Amino acid sequence: MKLHALCLKAGIHFGCFHPFDSSGWANVMIPLKTVGAFMNRVLVRCYSKSVPVLENLDPLQEASLEERCITVNEKDHAIGNATKRECHQVGKNGQLILHRAFSVFIFNSKGDLLLQRRSPQKITFPDCYTNACCSHPLYDLEAEREERGASGVRKAAQRRLQHELGIPPQEATPESFHYLTRIHYQAGNSGQWGEHEIDYIMILHRDVTLKPNMNEVSEVRYISRNQLDDFLGNETVPLSPWFYLIANHHLRLWWDNLHQLQKFEEHKIIHRF
Repeated sequence: MKLHALCLKAGIHFGCFHPFDSSGWANVMIPLKTVGAFMNRVLVRCYSKSVPVLENLDPLQEASLEERCITVNEKDHAIGNATKRECHQVGKNGQLILHRAFSVFIFNSKGDLLLQRRSPQKITFPDCYTNACCSHPLYDLEAEREERGASGVRKAAQRRLQHELGIPPQEATPESFHYLTRIHYQAGNSGQWGEHEIDYIMILHRDVTLKPNMNEVSEVRYISRNQLDDFLGNETVPLSPWFYLIANHHLRLWWDNLHQLQKFEEHKIIHRF
């Protein structure tokens, strides 16, 4: 109760959204869920302009809403498909369709982490900094439905890295990704859009050629391991909720063990936030 009172006094509210302040930022409470129970809540910064009106969406981004995602249950068993629009648009009951996704973390030969800033045209979490690439395997691409060895997710990651960052396919082959684990999270971005995903976490450790697609990515940068804490603590830097969660729960351990990542593979576990 004391913590709740202090949060209210500071202008932080438990729930999904907080009214925007004069600086243009919103404090969004993302529930951390484990084994079906709410255990804790983490404050994530999000940009206030990430409340798009459907008719004002960027034409290329709106067209991508018709791509079909793989819908799954909480055990990550494929149960069907739905468009990106259906998966990311908040239902009347406040629910979002659970679907399969992936997040790629790229480290160069110096051990620095590649970050991208999502373009202002993105429908969910525009202008937010995040890891190298976050997207979905597509139901309509048969090869991306393949589950053995996370083969479909790997091929989807290769496709999206080329699309978003211009990374040549030969620099991000499916077998070059180190698949570590999965996370299940849900995050609201506005009253209209949100995320509810089982997210495959993959690491690519090599130098890559970058030619960002400005409709997807407005900025790229590398940060070193000793810059991470300052970057995460900088309240003027908007972060995607999945990156914030991963960075605060797993990233440091993985980063410190890039040459022995096999020790941290958890393919039978889904971390729930």
